[in-house]
Amino acid sequence: MDAESIRLNNENLWAWLVRLLSKNPEWLSAKLRSFLPTMDLDCSYEPSNPEVIHRQLNRLFAQGMATWKSFINDLCFELDVPLDMEIPLVSIWGPRDEFSKQLGAGEESCPGPQLYHGAKRPFQSYGSSPRRKNSKKQQLELAKKYLKLLKTSAQQWHGGVCPGAWLTPHSPQTYIPPVLQWSRATAPLDAQEGATLGDPEAADNIDVSIQDLFSFKAHKGPRVTVLLGKAGMGKTTLAYRLRWRWAQGQLDRFQALFLFEFRQLNMITQLPTLPQLLFDLYLMPESEPDAVFQYLKENAQEVLLIFDGLDEALHADSVGTDNAGSALTLFSELCHGNLLPGCWVMTTSRPGKLPSCVPTEAATVHMWGFDGLRVEKYVTCFFSDLLSQELALKEMRTNARLRGMCAIPALCTVTCFCLRRLLPGSSPGQSAALLPTITQLYLQMVETFSPSETLLDTSILGFGKVALRGLDTGKVVFSVEDISPQLMSFGAVHSLLTSFCIHTRPGHEEIGYAFVHLSLQEFFAALYLMASHTVDKDTLVEYVTLNSHWVLRTKGRLGLSDHLPAFLAGLASHTCHMFLCQLAQQDRAWVGSRQAAVIQVLRKLASRKLTGPKMIELYHCVAETQDLELARFTAQSLPSRLSFHNFPLTHADLAALANILEHRDDPIHLDFDGCPLEPHCPEALVGCGQVENLSFKSRKCGDAFAEALCRSLPTMGSLKTLGLTGSRITAQGISHLIQTLPLCSQLEEVSLHDNQLKDPEVLSLVELLPSLPKLQKLDLSRNSFSRSILLSLVKVAITCPTVRKLQVRELDLIFYLSPVTETATQQSGASDVQGKDSLKEGQSRSLQLRLQKCQLRIRDAEALVELFQKSPQLEEVNLSGNHLEDDGCRLVAEAASQLHIAQKLDLSDNGLSQTGVTYVLKAMSTCGTLEDLHISLLNNTVVLTFAQEPREQEGSCKGRAPLISFVSPVTSELSQRSRRIRLTHCGFLAKHTETLCEALRASCQTHNLDHLDLSDNSLGGKGVILLTELLPGLGPLKSLNLSRNGLSMDAVFSLVQCLSSLQWVFHLDVSLESDCIFLRGAGTSRDALEPKFQTGVQVLELSQRYTSRSFCLQECQLEPTSLTFLCATLEKSPGPLEVQLSCKSLSDDSLKILLQCLPQLPQLSLLQLRHTVLSSRSPFLLADIFNLCPRVRKVTLRSLCHAVLHFDSNEEQEGVCCGFPGCSLSQEHMETLCCALSKCNALSQLDLTDNLLGDIGLRCLLECLPQLPISGWLDLSHNNISQEGILYLLETLPSYPNIQEVSVSLSSEQIFRMCFSKKEGAGTSLRLCECSFSPEQVSKLASSLSQAQQLTELWLTKCHLDLPQLTMLLNLVNRPTGLLGLRLEEPWVDSVSLPALMEVCAQASGCLTELSISEIQRKLWLQLEFPHQEGNSDSMALRLAHCDLETEHSHLMIQLVETYARLQQLSLSQVSFNDNDGTSSKLLQNILLSSCELKSFRLTFSQVSTKSLTHLAFGLGHCHHLEELDFSNNSLREEDTELLMGALQGTCRLKKLHLSFLPLGASSLALLIQGLSRMTLLQDLCLSHNQIGDVGTQCLAAILPKLPELRKFDLSHNQIGDVGTQCLAAILPKLPELRKFNLSHNQIGHVGTQCLAAILPKLPELRKFDLSRNQIGDVGTQCLAAILPKLPELRKFDLSGNRIGPAGGVQLVKSLTHFEHLEEIKLGNNALGEPTALELAQRLPPQLRVLCLPSSHLGPEGALGLAQALEQCPHIEEVSLAENNLAGGVPRFSKRLPLLRQIDLEFCKIEDQAARHLAANLTLFPALEKLLLSGNLLGDEVAAELAQVLPQMGQLKKVNLEWNRITARGAQLLAQGLVQGSCVPVIRLWNNPILNDVAQSLQSQEPRLDFSITDQQTL
Repeated sequence: MDAESIRLNNENLWAWLVRLLSKNPEWLSAKLRSFLPTMDLDCSYEPSNPEVIHRQLNRLFAQGMATWKSFINDLCFELDVPLDMEIPLVSIWGPRDEFSKQLGAGEESCPGPQLYHGAKRPFQSYGSSPRRKNSKKQQLELAKKYLKLLKTSAQQWHGGVCPGAWLTPHSPQTYIPPVLQWSRATAPLDAQEGATLGDPEAADNIDVSIQDLFSFKAHKGPRVTVLLGKAGMGKTTLAYRLRWRWAQGQLDRFQALFLFEFRQLNMITQLPTLPQLLFDLYLMPESEPDAVFQYLKENAQEVLLIFDGLDEALHADSVGTDNAGSALTLFSELCHGNLLPGCWVMTTSRPGKLPSCVPTEAATVHMWGFDGLRVEKYVTCFFSDLLSQELALKEMRTNARLRGMCAIPALCTVTCFCLRRLLPGSSPGQSAALLPTITQLYLQMVETFSPSETLLDTSILGFGKVALRGLDTGKVVFSVEDISPQLMSFGAVHSLLTSFCIHTRPGHEEIGYAFVHLSLQEFFAALYLMASHTVDKDTLVEYVTLNSHWVLRTKGRLGLSDHLPAFLAGLASHTCHMFLCQLAQQDRAWVGSRQAAVIQVLRKLASRKLTGPKMIELYHCVAETQDLELARFTAQSLPSRLSFHNFPLTHADLAALANILEHRDDPIHLDFDGCPLEPHCPEALVGCGQVENLSFKSRKCGDAFAEALCRSLPTMGSLKTLGLTGSRITAQGISHLIQTLPLCSQLEEVSLHDNQLKDPEVLSLVELLPSLPKLQKLDLSRNSFSRSILLSLVKVAITCPTVRKLQVRELDLIFYLSPVTETATQQSGASDVQGKDSLKEGQSRSLQLRLQKCQLRIRDAEALVELFQKSPQLEEVNLSGNHLEDDGCRLVAEAASQLHIAQKLDLSDNGLSQTGVTYVLKAMSTCGTLEDLHISLLNNTVVLTFAQEPREQEGSCKGRAPLISFVSPVTSELSQRSRRIRLTHCGFLAKHTETLCEALRASCQTHNLDHLDLSDNSLGGKGVILLTELLPGLGPLKSLNLSRNGLSMDAVFSLVQCLSSLQWVFHLDVSLESDCIFLRGAGTSRDALEPKFQTGVQVLELSQRYTSRSFCLQECQLEPTSLTFLCATLEKSPGPLEVQLSCKSLSDDSLKILLQCLPQLPQLSLLQLRHTVLSSRSPFLLADIFNLCPRVRKVTLRSLCHAVLHFDSNEEQEGVCCGFPGCSLSQEHMETLCCALSKCNALSQLDLTDNLLGDIGLRCLLECLPQLPISGWLDLSHNNISQEGILYLLETLPSYPNIQEVSVSLSSEQIFRMCFSKKEGAGTSLRLCECSFSPEQVSKLASSLSQAQQLTELWLTKCHLDLPQLTMLLNLVNRPTGLLGLRLEEPWVDSVSLPALMEVCAQASGCLTELSISEIQRKLWLQLEFPHQEGNSDSMALRLAHCDLETEHSHLMIQLVETYARLQQLSLSQVSFNDNDGTSSKLLQNILLSSCELKSFRLTFSQVSTKSLTHLAFGLGHCHHLEELDFSNNSLREEDTELLMGALQGTCRLKKLHLSFLPLGASSLALLIQGLSRMTLLQDLCLSHNQIGDVGTQCLAAILPKLPELRKFDLSHNQIGDVGTQCLAAILPKLPELRKFNLSHNQIGHVGTQCLAAILPKLPELRKFDLSRNQIGDVGTQCLAAILPKLPELRKFDLSGNRIGPAGGVQLVKSLTHFEHLEEIKLGNNALGEPTALELAQRLPPQLRVLCLPSSHLGPEGALGLAQALEQCPHIEEVSLAENNLAGGVPRFSKRLPLLRQIDLEFCKIEDQAARHLAANLTLFPALEKLLLSGNLLGDEVAAELAQVLPQMGQLKKVNLEWNRITARGAQLLAQGLVQGSCVPVIRLWNNPILNDVAQSLQSQEPRLDFSITDQQTL
């Protein structure tokens, strides 16, 4: 049913009309054929059917009022019409009144198209009649008729009126074109790409810009245009506008235009052909359709097919037919040119992923709706009278939110309708209150269409139910069955529905109904959800969801509920409460609960992390709610950076975002990347003060966008960064920016990267730099500027005082600036002072100019040099990649001395030749600041590096005076300016040598040359020999690199002579195979040839490590003659001298000659043969060297390929070391070897590990052992020695009285070491690990132990010795006299009961004097005294009298009492006394009662029940000779503690009492104090971890004067505060013997510290003071600093973790100069800072042993200073600087520290370059055990250095390298270092960038590499 037909107020009249015509169907059919000759009359239906008559009348009515009037007149005259009915018929459809005019206007503006248009003849399907051949002329005539009919039909449908908006009764007749913007593929021929289309100022009936939609160059193939726009933008209106213009003859390029809607095409049930689509379903030709279609095919380029609503086609599957496939199939074939090739296809769609049927080359146009001008134009056209226009425009201009909503054309129409109703009776500005949201706008619209202001509630809810059902099922077209007549009438009366006729297949017609706009369907659905009692709250909140509308997303199906969540949010507003109550007919609480549910869902969504599209939709919803609390919560929940990527954004979207940001306090960054943006959308950000960073990156941003942005920028007061990159901005847009940017003085960064700016625009922007005082960066890269403006840019950079860097490289153009506040100097009023100030400013400002790849030539260089000379100090000039060539480079190099360049001049890649190299060298003769010249012709590198001016260097060194005093003389000398010249890959030949040296001499006439690098040339042997002759003329160098020059052995010999002929040469490194040759001076490493210099803190790297000379020759083959000549040459070299040779192999003859030459080299200190294969006879040759050359102190030959000989000038020194590990030595070699070694005066160490001795070889060695003068370690590990060998050693042990220790492990470690002493009778210790003995072997072991009288201690660790074997061993071992200690560690110790262990010990042949049991550690220690002494019967009876013999172990007691009678020490750890019967505790009680000589009892870390403690307390009460009692770390209750304290009352002889971790309550503390009052001999009291507190401390302090002998007092971890400390301070002077005082981990503040400071000088014997982990602060530290010098015996103090800052730290370390015995300083976990470190470096005590400063806020300078100071501390053992930001300040030691055991530099941000020196110098610390470097930035370079030194670190046990950057290559190098003989047990490498499979492979090759976190605690 047509909407206009229902507009009759009297429905009875229409019903009567239907009944009348039902009786006269023939008359009606005749009239219809007369009026509508081409229309199908539903012949298949019964003619008298009322529904058929309804449809026929609707079609007739749709032809216009003239046709309808004629029909009514004929009806009244020709049929029998009663007078009472004729009068109303004629009155209603008589002459046209005002209502009729509006009705006529409205019908044309409603874009509810029908698929049947114009006049048609009766239906005849295409193809149903036979085809006839037609001539060309006939075909043309038929086509012309059809095209005329097609145009006439379109004109008839539109009635000659321009289509407008969808709410028709009051819509303006003028069409306002929306903003259109090209997006991709092609651009219009006559318009600039990116420009907007549509002119709001065009005439009412002229819209020329839409023509541009079809004015672009298309690729070969189909011409497809896709028009994208959000809902309500006017896509359908534009489609019908195009058809109207074509019908008016304005689109003359098209002969035919066909318009289809997908929502109607979806209804097709059968797949039509293209002719059927065009003719059967659109308009049928009068005749010969084949001929017409053939004509269309031949002229396809003039045919336009428009498909509206492509996004709706994607939803057609919900109908349940194959129609979607039908429509899309035809559409796809047309788009790809398979049908009607060459035709034009246009389609409209909402933004989203387009279906695959759209070609990728299709032109895409975005429809953005209305901008401000268009809104005002539409409002002007909407209101006919001038007064209404002015009022409406005033409302629009004053209400920004209303104006923003009008950017959507559909909402603009609704707004105008609402304003028409509101304005006449409302005050100005009332629209802001009545129309604040889109939801309110729609509510006002509903009221507008109800003049009586009475809403039909049931109709609205019914209408909403239909709408919701459609959304749920994806239906937008409804049938008669879907909508009841009542609702249909309601929709028609209020212009909410539109109807149309459609064909589901040829010959079959249906009526379809749809909402006039999809958003209206969503609005009614929202009303139903909120107001219907059939929808519960759970169902309601399910619809409050957020959709992601990505442009390119994987979901190809668009939803129909774009606005539904927003409408629900709007209805949740408090302003809609009363309306919903009335609509739902419910109370306020019911409605309020539903509104609150919606708000709660939105609040949850606001707290989540959402994608960009969902965030925008959420902001719309929050704005609709008008809930300020929700808006604030949403704003505060936003991240600090909001990024939106690749989805379209409109003005309304940004307005919603800005609305949320108004409620935010913190600044925010907005980033729009790849988003299609509405050109005027930046206007929504006006006044958005929270935005700190704003960035747009989109090709769709053009000049119009820039203009709109400029209107917002001055209002954004917090904006610091502006980015407008990758856009289409040209001169027009830049003109607006140039006017706007000076108004934004707060900007710090502007990026216009990748736009279309040309030279004038670039220069205009650059000229703005002085007007932006806070700007730090201006990026104009990738624009269209030319080389001609380069000099202008340089001039701006020079003259603008804030520019610090200009970077130009091909398309890059960036200015870096410093804010005025950082660079401006204070100006004076006088002119002369101003001149000085400007000069000073010019001197202080530095500028970097990088003009790379700019095609500069010599004439440009001349102009640049002239500009440079006028500039302030240049920090860097980079002219690389240009075309300066030789002359240009020489010109710039000659000017370098006058350009004041502070750092670098880069002339790389400028076509320099060999001749040019000499030019540049000579030009450098006048440049005094040159530090480095690097030229590589192969790599096109020419870089000159300069030093600062001398005055600047002096200034920069101010404030570093403390460090200067630590610089050694060598360092001071080398810290002067050095010059390095590197001429690599320059192709120099031998013939160039003299010319080159001449140029070098010229460049160094006034400045010494320090480092010369001539590597990678072609000098050859001849050239190098000539160079050695010319070297003296170049002055004293510090390094010379001649690598990769093709050297010969003769050249090497000539270089060796330099060691003696040139004083500066200290080190010569030659590697023939890899062609590497380095000559270095003293204190110079190979790093000196690298680009970086020792400047600043790096000066401290230089040391005296390299004062000795060295010669290294690798990868060569040395014959006897060569060796003879080499040694003869080395004789002239001064010493000390280190020689390292590396050959593939060295014959015995060559080795003999080498060894024979050693006595002729008295200056030799070290000789190494690395990676040199030697024969099996080489060990004997080397063993004889001690006789041949007495100066040799140590010889090591490893694996017959690594030999090291150490020499000493002091031949009187006793003891030499010799080692032959891995040399395949077996039993037959022992006699020869021992014979050679017997000639030594004293052998302090012999290493024979990893050989093939076995048990037989051990026998042979032991037989030869007496002839060896050994007095140190003999290491036979890894020689496959078994238990038999051990037993043989024990049998012969009495023959070797000087053996001090034997350590054997038959585990995988295979340890077998013997230590010999010089003196006999010192006692022997035997350690056996994992040596499983059989019963027979246990008997032999016992026999040997009995025989070896010198054996005093036996360790048996995991030897699988069970309880019976232990019993047998103890029983069998018997000696005439002496002591024997046995330490046993076996897994079964923790599972055997205490009585069982006691019984085993009772089986011993000797008397038990000491016993220690640790069950958890599975250890047993006992000491036996021989012979076993029998006591007399009286004393035995007395001891038994105290024992409880009523136990089941009574038979054992007599034996126990006898065995334990002389027990002096009993220690039980981790033992459980929780047995129910108390057997263990009773047994222990009896032992305590019987041990009358017991002096020490320890029970720690044990579980003790109350019953057991009673037994123990009773036993302890009778131990009157007890001197030491340790009852710490046991699990006791407070009442148990009281029992223990009661037992202490009788222990008056105690000297040591440890009671840590006890629950000391008031009563138990009182008992303890009572007991302590009797212990007048007490020397050591430990009460830590007892929570004594201040009150307990006061009680304890009262009895301290009764302990005059107290020397060690520990009160740590006791919650003692200032009050308790004051009480202690008052008593401490009465403890004159106190030496160690521990108050760590308490709550002592500066008040308590002041009290302690006052009395500490009264403790003259105090040696250790621990106050760590308190709160003393700077005040307390200063008090301590004042009195510490008064403690002359203080050796250790710990103030770690005390909140000490630089003020207290500096004062503290100043007092250290007064200490003579201070050994340990711990100040870690304080914010000491660099000042404290530098002060400490000047005052470190020389006797210091421990320095711990972890997490102390130290920097590089302080660390370097401390390292130098530590070199003056020869006793240092431990250094910890962990968790400090050392960076390049890694300690660089140069002196030997023989006692240093631990270096901790974990988490110090240390990189390779800084750590290499430390790694290389680890050999200076021979005692080093732990190297902790975890958590740094170390890589493979440090790993390589460590691998080199690992074999030399004999004591190293732990290396931590986890959390670094070591790769598989570095790990492989470390593995190689371990293989070469390192004794390091493990190197931790987990959390380095090494793949798991690679790590597993490396660990399988070398198990000591640890890549797992789980094993990190093994050491």
